[in-house]
Amino acid sequence: MENSKPKPFDIAVKWAAIYVIASIVLTYTWQLLNIDPNTSVKYIGFVIFIVFLILTQKEQRDKQGGFVTFGESFVAGLLYSIVSAVVISVFTYLYFAVLSPQMYEKVLDTTKAGLVAKGLSSDQIDQTMSIMSKYGVLLAAVGSLFLMAIFGIIVSLIGAAIFKKERTILDIEQSSDSFTDPAV
Repeated sequence: MENSKPKPFDIAVKWAAIYVIASIVLTYTWQLLNIDPNTSVKYIGFVIFIVFLILTQKEQRDKQGGFVTFGESFVAGLLYSIVSAVVISVFTYLYFAVLSPQMYEKVLDTTKAGLVAKGLSSDQIDQTMSIMSKYGVLLAAVGSLFLMAIFGIIVSLIGAAIFKKERTILDIEQSSDSFTDPAV
């Protein structure tokens, strides 16, 4: 039976699904505990994203016998990032528009308070709030898509540089089926 290379998409989807589930649980935990996600607690989400991206690249390497090229590792991380970004963007839209619209109202209230604190005129505040009321949920979803993808590319590049381990000539010779003992 011939060994086939693992498909990076399958590995990426597995870890992206785990990440999305963890993110959804984290989102509702923050809501249940009434924790403002705009505080330093937001970095927990970034750490979870990075951990699962690294696990994606590690599994890619492990399934290839401990060897992976920079490109293979990068592709696995990139696919994880894209799949995660798309699903989280859809969740973000559904969360604010359908599942928990009261949370978006809190975002609007926080934004308005911030604009007032900056000393903007009431016309500027009204205009900003009008735009956010109409398009804010969509902009949040699209913004999370692009930001996660870009962040994922950067972390994938770093992870690929760390996990890169290519086969040496000795490794290739030892793994070939036609290995002969040099003492013979």
